[in-house]
Amino acid sequence: MLSSLAKLFRASEPAPLPAVPRGTRVYAIGDIHGCLAQFEALIGAIEADDARRGAAETSVVLLGDLVDRGPDSAGVVRRARAWAASRRVRHIAGNHEEMFLESFADSGVLKHFLRYGGRETILSYGVDPKAFRVADIEQTRAMIAAAVPAEDRAWLASAEDTIEIGDYLFVHAGIRPEVPLGDQEGRDLRWIREPFLSHPDAHGPVVVHGHTISEEIELRTNRIGLDTGAYASGRLTALGLEGTERWLIEAALADGAIQVTHRDIR
Repeated sequence: MLSSLAKLFRASEPAPLPAVPRGTRVYAIGDIHGCLAQFEALIGAIEADDARRGAAETSVVLLGDLVDRGPDSAGVVRRARAWAASRRVRHIAGNHEEMFLESFADSGVLKHFLRYGGRETILSYGVDPKAFRVADIEQTRAMIAAAVPAEDRAWLASAEDTIEIGDYLFVHAGIRPEVPLGDQEGRDLRWIREPFLSHPDAHGPVVVHGHTISEEIELRTNRIGLDTGAYASGRLTALGLEGTERWLIEAALADGAIQVTHRDIR
């Protein structure tokens, strides 16, 4: 009888809150997609927030899709590289980085890339718009090879597939449910939507991801979606983590100005 009551009591206890290790602090930033102004504002806000909270071993995780669709992919890559030179910034490979890098060698991928925001990326690197409009696919491939610095390509190619910190797993798109992390395929990590998004059960760590746009962040028990569609909505969102604390910092473009907001979440 006592044993049964003890089991019942344990079953009714709330699950422990996910946490990052003691003494660490993490900021994860959703899909930037060439939105340099919001990225700059968020960098400033994160630096100020980190300083205000006091000493910690702080990491920033960029969840991928730095490029395409927005107005200044080249500027975003340059700024991310510069930020990484001054503090611990880790970046995850998104599906748009995958297409971008593969398009240098594969004209078929380049055609696909151009349909999904690659035009904006190419022009942000200084390719002449008039020449771009009349170029065939091979000429376009030559243009981007000449325009994109080797340092940018190398930095983008150095991206990680996943990052695990404490009870959180950071990835671009998601994971294949019920498949061990070591057996996940790169395509799923960068492209998956279903069955990941609707999967109701725990994945082990809480998965923090971008890739799928939502009007507000998606805060589930098993995942947190941070892509608030910066290139379309004007809103770029970051998640802060320390111990079991969680908070959001958002840079939103409205009426030509950027407003930064902070709020705690559970």
